[in-house]
Amino acid sequence: MRIRATVAAVSGALALSALAVPAAQADDSVASRADVAKVRQAAHAASARAAGKPYALNVSFSNFKIAKAVKAGTTNHVATTVTYTLTHGADVDIAAGDFVTDPIIYRGSYTAPDNMLYGNKPAKCTATNATTATCKGTIDVYPGDHELRNTDAGTWRAAAEATAFNGQDPAGETFDITKVGYKGQSGLGSTLMQRFSKLTVDASPEPVKKGKPITVTGKLSRANWDRGTYNGYVEQPVNLQFRKNGSNTYTTVKTVKTNATGNLKTTVTAAQDGYFRFTFAGTTTTPAATATGDFVDVR
Repeated sequence: MRIRATVAAVSGALALSALAVPAAQADDSVASRADVAKVRQAAHAASARAAGKPYALNVSFSNFKIAKAVKAGTTNHVATTVTYTLTHGADVDIAAGDFVTDPIIYRGSYTAPDNMLYGNKPAKCTATNATTATCKGTIDVYPGDHELRNTDAGTWRAAAEATAFNGQDPAGETFDITKVGYKGQSGLGSTLMQRFSKLTVDASPEPVKKGKPITVTGKLSRANWDRGTYNGYVEQPVNLQFRKNGSNTYTTVKTVKTNATGNLKTTVTAAQDGYFRFTFAGTTTTPAATATGDFVDVR
């Protein structure tokens, strides 16, 4: 289990302990997440001049691409792929075993974020010429490990970082952080972190006589990251749609709002055989959802 990536400002630095991951999730071929976090902490710390800080690594990032939205439920691990271009000086050896780069998404400010997410392993880079590489990594999310809270739903900003340890061992007695290069760059883009949604429908009675009322019920629910459950999404507009038997097209019949528990209930008049479904357009915090059509036999 990863430690939740929420961080706080400590003398202007990121809280190192909140960014560490267990050895089981580290990549043995490169420095650990804790080592990178130590360098990041020193780079951002207001008091770093006294203890030393990494030098500014001659790299920059561009062409950052991430999914428009990342949808997370309550338990399952979610991974989304990120690609970006890394441009570096001739003095930076991106093929070195202790060179690390990875994408990041964060809430709040980059130097003192409210929450931060990253990949289980560093990004892999492929050189396109002597000073440019295309990098591919992931953002890994574990909602079941409390990495997300309900207040985290919405827009997250994107960043990338690179660290060149240059043979320095952060665990060694002679570790000299001033010989380590680091560069973090924020403002590379954004994505939505959304609470996964579910939508159900049930039309009854079945069968029903033509001209008689049909009662259509359902529920719109979404992931509650605080509790690890699904709860009703209240006061949300949901469209009731109908597709006649033999057709491939759904037509909106009416719009219904969810009640205080996320439930839906409405009535229509039976006219012909067909399928009823509810569909929800989504919000910035919650993705769209569509229920599987429920067939009604009209006689």
